[in-house]
Amino acid sequence: MSAHPSVRLRRARLSIALALVLLPLHATAGEPTLEELARRLQALEQRLGAGSKPADATGADATGTESTGAESTVAATSVAGLDQRLRVIERRLELQAEEAAAKAAKDPVVSLGPKELSIKSPSSDGIEVKFKALVQGDGRFYLDDESNPQNDGFLLRRVEPTLEGSWGPLVGFRVQAQLAGDSASINDAYLDLRFDPRATLRVGKYKQPFGLEQLQSAGSLAMVERGLPTELTPGRDYGVQLQGELASSTLNYAVGVFNGTVDGRDGPGSNPDDELEATARVFWEPFKNAANAWSGLGVGIATSVTDNFGAGNNVLPRYRTPGQVQFFGYRAEAAADGLHRRWSPQGYYYAGPFGLLGEYVSSEQEVALVAGADAGRVEHLENTAWQLSGSWVLTGEDASYRGIARPNHPFTTGAAGWGALELVARYGELDVDDDAFPLFANPASSASQANAWSLGFNWYLTQNLKLVATYTQTTFDGGAAAGADREDEKTLFTRAQLSF
Repeated sequence: MSAHPSVRLRRARLSIALALVLLPLHATAGEPTLEELARRLQALEQRLGAGSKPADATGADATGTESTGAESTVAATSVAGLDQRLRVIERRLELQAEEAAAKAAKDPVVSLGPKELSIKSPSSDGIEVKFKALVQGDGRFYLDDESNPQNDGFLLRRVEPTLEGSWGPLVGFRVQAQLAGDSASINDAYLDLRFDPRATLRVGKYKQPFGLEQLQSAGSLAMVERGLPTELTPGRDYGVQLQGELASSTLNYAVGVFNGTVDGRDGPGSNPDDELEATARVFWEPFKNAANAWSGLGVGIATSVTDNFGAGNNVLPRYRTPGQVQFFGYRAEAAADGLHRRWSPQGYYYAGPFGLLGEYVSSEQEVALVAGADAGRVEHLENTAWQLSGSWVLTGEDASYRGIARPNHPFTTGAAGWGALELVARYGELDVDDDAFPLFANPASSASQANAWSLGFNWYLTQNLKLVATYTQTTFDGGAAAGADREDEKTLFTRAQLSF
């Protein structure tokens, strides 16, 4: 049975009210969501149910007023018209919702976190670009340097903006610039072809897979500068490398072919002696996936081999102290003349707040004299270095090869948080082959051995801000006139580091 005309009229009036509510909303730029409209419709329906009063059998409503036929006709016409208008509005809202969803599916997802700015494709095509940066400002002070004075002062040690990410599931990339110093340069620029976690091909410029502390990120170093063994390891170079993870990611390997680089330095932009260098490294973390006291243990070995020919700083090395002052160099009459081979056992152990890192490096080089009375003489020289460093996080955070990830209580002005506090200590030695003296190196200006110990304090105020202070004292064998020892080097280096 159809509703009484008076009821239809009352419903028509309420429908008009409903339309008056919806139409202005539709006309505005900031339209409500479908959920909000549903709530408003539900509220109006409740009011409709409460406001409607049944008509009696005579055709009168509860107030006793009879509805005329004209009123019934008008009511029916109004209801039909308003119903059509409501359907149009509902369809428009549906189309707008579909359009908004389609637009959201096309817009990239931008996210900003404590460690990076990320732009990610909204689809599942695996395209993502991340922006990171590292800024290090140092204060460097040389103490008691009467006979070998150095300049105290402040400098920007590193300003490294980085773009990295993936362009689909197959291609990864990284580009890192170096803006500190008098001129800009490129640290890293490479592509990864990720065929499988067990086999990724890397092409471009990057760190050779060799030294343990050399491979450590500059932002994660325990001291302001790396130790003496890094002076014998290759740095960044141009080449191609196959790398991967095996045995549930507990075994990492890398093997590559490079232009070749001198000990302790990055490779030049070209290959100066037309010889290639082969480098390989295996690193094993046997308990990485086990939740026990040995899960932070890692051991490895690395090797490199090439032939070097020629003279100059791009072929023969110079060795520096942790204070970045040269203490050994070959004579101008010396030149590389054949085999150059390195090898290095290495490892670390981290357990809770405690950390220990050690490595040994041997670098063998065939060296010849190309001028003077002994021209043509060739020696097989072997220079070696080692170090052991330890760290203890006083505030209880976990130590790791990548540094402290996040303080438990970041520093907050006027609050209880003080960040993370870490004590570090290191001892290392670098020995130059005795056969290098006096023909290939001058004992009056080059030391045959350097021994360095360091103490440091690191304050991680937040996961992005770190303050560092390192005191280092280096002693020498030889390196001064009349067979005397070079003056001890005492340095106090400080650093403020911002990373994201």
